[in-house]
Amino acid sequence: MQNLVTSHPTAANQTPANAADIQLLAIDIDGTIAGESNEIREPVKQAICAAQAKGIKVVVATGRMYRSALRFHQAVGSSLPLICYQGAWIQDPSTGKILSHLPVTKEKAIALLDYFEQPELRSLLSVHFYINDQLYVREITAATQIYAQRSGIQPIAVGNLRSVLDTEPTKILALCDDAEAIANLLSNLRQIYTPAELYLTTSVATFFEAANPSVSKGAALRYLAEDVLGLQSANVMAIGDNFNDLEMISYAGIGVAMGNAPDGVKAIAQWVAPSVEEDGVAAAIEEFVLSNF
Repeated sequence: MQNLVTSHPTAANQTPANAADIQLLAIDIDGTIAGESNEIREPVKQAICAAQAKGIKVVVATGRMYRSALRFHQAVGSSLPLICYQGAWIQDPSTGKILSHLPVTKEKAIALLDYFEQPELRSLLSVHFYINDQLYVREITAATQIYAQRSGIQPIAVGNLRSVLDTEPTKILALCDDAEAIANLLSNLRQIYTPAELYLTTSVATFFEAANPSVSKGAALRYLAEDVLGLQSANVMAIGDNFNDLEMISYAGIGVAMGNAPDGVKAIAQWVAPSVEEDGVAAAIEEFVLSNF
């Protein structure tokens, strides 16, 4: 995808020719519509509402659990299914129906757990297994407590995570405060597992995530846009802030990275919005959606 602009919206002639074709807006949660406050700021809510008033459909696409993401889906008034767990779980809140669920195999889950429990990693990582939209952990660490507070989810401590693997996990997460350790973990595991075996990513610098190899926000967005809504990628605008948003931003006809995104994410975007704390989503909607009506 050609990079049309790599800074905040200041230059002329930035709008792609297909901006008027946008019919679907996909938005991430953390770092995109929700910043430090863990809430959606009013200018962003108003911009999303204005886009919907123009007939633009809005879908939330997040790495969060379904239960954790639901309040944001409701806050923006989306009528579409909710994409969560990096696209591994797609559920329609209006009916409760799960449209798609692609879990990690038990074999891969055990292999990852074995890797995480190496002596040099065990004390460093907090490991999370997500099963049936519940969060299971070995123990409740300080990192897990912070995660639980932001997500609004009560973790279930089980000691040995192998004890819950009678059901395949939707997603596996390993987190710690050391971003370099997480980067090394991602790099090392990408040498062990190909993209055909596991989808590996980071959603923030301290969160390593593993999912089914068919999973990504981009794949989920494609399914929703093309198979459910009958649209094409040219009709889609996507906004995200981290590496788990790469596929979604690349798929969309207009892919937007937040100003707080890493350089590697900004590099593949067509446009870079202001940061989440500067209401970047509102600026992007104004630039590509509202200005065309």
